[in-house]
Amino acid sequence: MAATEQGVRPSVGVVLEGGGFRGMYTSGVIDVWMERGLTADATVGVSAGATFGCNFKSRQIGRARRYNKKYCADPRYASLRNWIFKGDLFSRDFAYGELPWKLDVFDSATFAADPMRFTVVATDINAGCAVYHDLGPGDVGDIEWIRASASIPMVSHPVQLEGRELLDGGIADSIPVAWMLEQGYDRTVVVLTQPEGYRKEPNSLMPLLRVWLRRYPKLIELLADRHVRYNETLDAIARLEREGAVFVVRPSESVKMPMMVRDPEILEHAYQVGRADAQKTFDSLLDYLS
Repeated sequence: MAATEQGVRPSVGVVLEGGGFRGMYTSGVIDVWMERGLTADATVGVSAGATFGCNFKSRQIGRARRYNKKYCADPRYASLRNWIFKGDLFSRDFAYGELPWKLDVFDSATFAADPMRFTVVATDINAGCAVYHDLGPGDVGDIEWIRASASIPMVSHPVQLEGRELLDGGIADSIPVAWMLEQGYDRTVVVLTQPEGYRKEPNSLMPLLRVWLRRYPKLIELLADRHVRYNETLDAIARLEREGAVFVVRPSESVKMPMMVRDPEILEHAYQVGRADAQKTFDSLLDYLS
């Protein structure tokens, strides 16, 4: 807990769901929070919640909006060409190399100095379980963990880290609210990227995934029942929200996205919905955090 002029404030944990480019919604939310001086003691990000959410700790307002709009149509960033020739839809060399270290620089010094705990979730595809990894200095190694958290099956190579083969964290734990509650923070804030009432359907690609990923039977099991676990998590979040145990920010309208987006205005729309929802819920959020 941190001391303030009013005394001791409750500690705060934030959960950032993934969802590919729907993460632009999350970027809009956290940009408003940063503009209004809101921070947290801990944040856990999954997939896009990690790739875009890391800017919450590095305090880089507008960075995710800026680089995604600028490079979304650049084949070096994300393209079928990348996948065909290098095995990754999102280029390791560009999206996780040249971009954060040269073109739109990730502020690793501020990330390292900021006291917020920042955790990313990846999926161990051999053990069939979620891996929760705390980032530290914001260096190349941390960026690799972020990449692992956002590496989508079939269109990404598994990322090798600490003796594990890792893919997208959303496979094993799409919305790690239970994990965050276990960490013992006084308040928990959840940012979702699907509107109220959304339910995940079974994966229509399972027949293909069973063939493509046959070397990883535990991964196939996770993919096959992911919709069940996801919807159970939504039910738990709804119950916790009714009880006042968590505060939820969710899209007030659908922000559907294809896997690859070429039109920056589609990204801008999701970002602006996030900003608007963050503004509308901000006073209620402050009441919850008090």
